[in-house]
Order: sequence, then structure tokens, then C-alpha cells
Amino acid sequence: MSNNSSAVQAYRASILHFTKAPTVTGEGVVFFDDGLLVVRDGKIYALDHAETLLTELKLQNIEFELIDKTGQWIMPGFIDSHIHFPQINIIGSYGEKLLDWLNNYTFPAEMKFSNKAYAEQIADVFVQELLASGTTTAMVYCTVHEHSVDAFFQASQKYGTCMLAGKVLMDRHCPEALRDTPITGYEQSQALIDRWHGNGRQLYTVTPRFAPTSTPEQLTFTGKLLQENTSVYMQTHLSENIGEIAWVKELYPQYKNYLDVYDGFGLLGSRSVFGHCIHLSDDELTRMSETNSKIAFCPTSNLFLGSGLFELQKAKDFAVKTSIATDVGAGTSFCQLQTLAEAYKVNQLNDYALHPFEAFYWLTLGNAECLELEQNIGNFETNKIADFIVLDFESTPLMKHRMSLCNELHEKLFLLMTIGDDRNISETYVAGKCVYS
Repeated sequence: MSNNSSAVQAYRASILHFTKAPTVTGEGVVFFDDGLLVVRDGKIYALDHAETLLTELKLQNIEFELIDKTGQWIMPGFIDSHIHFPQINIIGSYGEKLLDWLNNYTFPAEMKFSNKAYAEQIADVFVQELLASGTTTAMVYCTVHEHSVDAFFQASQKYGTCMLAGKVLMDRHCPEALRDTPITGYEQSQALIDRWHGNGRQLYTVTPRFAPTSTPEQLTFTGKLLQENTSVYMQTHLSENIGEIAWVKELYPQYKNYLDVYDGFGLLGSRSVFGHCIHLSDDELTRMSETNSKIAFCPTSNLFLGSGLFELQKAKDFAVKTSIATDVGAGTSFCQLQTLAEAYKVNQLNDYALHPFEAFYWLTLGNAECLELEQNIGNFETNKIADFIVLDFESTPLMKHRMSLCNELHEKLFLLMTIGDDRNISETYVAGKCVYS
């Protein structure tokens, strides 16, 4: 492992990234079988064929440290657009659907975060697990406790990661110990925005859990936060479960559909990310497209909780941008490779064959674009921050054997996304620094 003593590091490996949404014929896909990724002061300096770039560096009299990863692959760090840091301790818990999952697992787990030291301990474990899975940026739900957000952002800053997170807003239909009020939720969120939004690489995300756990008064204050802080993000859940949709209709009968509730309080927009969106009507998809609101597709949790099959093709038909996410803890893995495997299966059941180029674009530049972060991360364009991973395509005997039979790039990527897991993640780098090996 490099100690990064030189200001310039040159990583030699097979290197893949995307310059735009790819076609199945490879447009938008950039791959160097023997490539060189040059990092200077934590940012991308250059990318090209290894021999070409090594010659150029020497001609320019640039001193550099050569880090040879020949036989391995380098990709941009993965991005996760919907995950719950307090739920790491309940991942893999048995036998519930959404509303029972919340009452029997989520709420008891989140109540433990009233203890600040506990929140700090779990935040560090959580960030380490993300990095071990190759994820360098995530949009994260904390708990209702203000210090849970402080703990999470402090852990993120320790590793230098770009994270988007926020305090959950809930003032009804949850245990008393997890309730705030419209005023305290607003005031604490504003204090956290002032403290963390744009502090280093940290970005604040206003976080009402979902419409049933917020009164109209709280959603009014949520909209006020977004109006007063136009550069922050917003995340919540939408149309995950049939029972949930019926409950929203009972609680908000004056609105024409579930999305209309959020729309009525000013929560839609290009920095608003809605988790799940499995059962949306055509009207809702049209409105999401009009407002450039985003979807976070969470295949492992959708299957685990029996919520339904998200229709990617339908979202595309309505020009709604979609990201992909793990949704730990109802999601069953931090590993985005395993998330892609389940996304492929879900789409197969909807007669849509998810191509591996589209899949890996999703995890990198695609998710960056959905989170409006593509100016800084998502691919290896010059001056972007050097968040990247080193992948071992021979991490198991089976993968080594199957890889030996693959000739085309898309075949290798498809194998990685269908039988790959966190054992494929050899190293993770954040701003050019190795943070997991």
C-alpha cells in the first residue's frame, strides 16, 4: 500500500469510467486495458494508455510515484443514493414487511442513538463498512437525534469522504422517544445546516422520514427549510408499500396522490431524492419529471420486505432520473455489486435486460448526476476529486475461472455484477488517499 509520500501518484491498471450515459455498443464507455491514472494532490491529473502517459510525464519532468496494480481494475468509487446508518445493527433481521419492520426493528434500533457515544461508535463502523464495499459517497438517513448527524459527519470527515446526510424529522406515529416537533425539527435542522452544509465535503440533506410520520405542520416547516437553504438536498420515502400508500391516503385525504402530498409542501425539485417509488401512477411520474425530482431504486430492500418490483423502463419512459441504492438495513448488503445483481433480476421480471454498461454507469457517473455531484466525482475527468477503487477480478476461484472464459468488456462486467461481492474490493481511495485495503 502506498504511503502517498509524493505529491503525484500514477496508478497502472486496467481502468474503466464513463463520460456519459452509455449505449450497449460502448458509446460513453472509456476503457484502458493497460491504463495509467495520475493523481496530483488528491485530484485527477491525467488518464491515458500507460506507455503513452509514462512517456509524457517523463518529458514534462514530473516526479511521480508509480503504483503498479497490473492485473487489477480501477473504477470511480461507487455512490449510494439511499441508506440508513442507524440500521446497520438490524441488517438481516427476520420476517417483516415495511410498516412492521419500522415498528419492530427500525424504531427500537434508532432509540439507542439517544446515547451520543453509541452514535459515534456506530457512525465509524458504518463509514468503514461503506469504504470496504467500495462506496465513497452516500446519501444517508441519520436518526431524530441532532448528535447522530454530528457523529456521522465527523466520521465522514475523518476519512475525507463526500457524504449527504440529515436528521430524521418525525413528530407522530412513532415512539415518543423518537419524536421531535415542527419547531424543534426545524431549528435543529437549521443548526445542522449551518454547521455542516459545505463544511469540507459534507452536504446537508433535509430528511422527513415519510409522510405518515410527519404532521402537515412539520412538512410545512420542511418546505420552509428548503426555501431558506436553496443548496441543500431533500430525501424521503415514496410509494414503497401498498399499505403505506393507503395509510397516506387516510392521513392526507385532500391530496390527489402520495407524491402530491410532498408537492403541496414544496418538497419536489432537482435535489430531492425519493426512495423506492415502486407503485407510482402516471400522474406522479409526470410530475416528478416536470420538477426534475429523482428516484432511488432499492432492489435488495424492495425484495426483502416484499414491497414490489420497481419498473425502470417506465421511469425512463417518463424521463425521470433514477439512481441505485442499497437501503441498508432493509437492504441486505452494503455491496453495490450485489445490489446490481438484484437490480438485474428485478428488471428481468419486468422484461427489461439491464446492460452491464448501464449498471456500472449507474453506480458511478449516473448516481453522481442524480445527486448533482458530477462536477466533482463520478468519473476520471481532469481536476475531479480522486475517489476510486481497485478491484480484483479473481477474488474467488470461481470468478477467476469464469473470467478466464470472458473475452469482451461487457461480459467481464456482467460477471462482476452477478457473482461479485465485497471480496472484489481490493482497495478504496478517497481524494487520492488509501482508506481501505
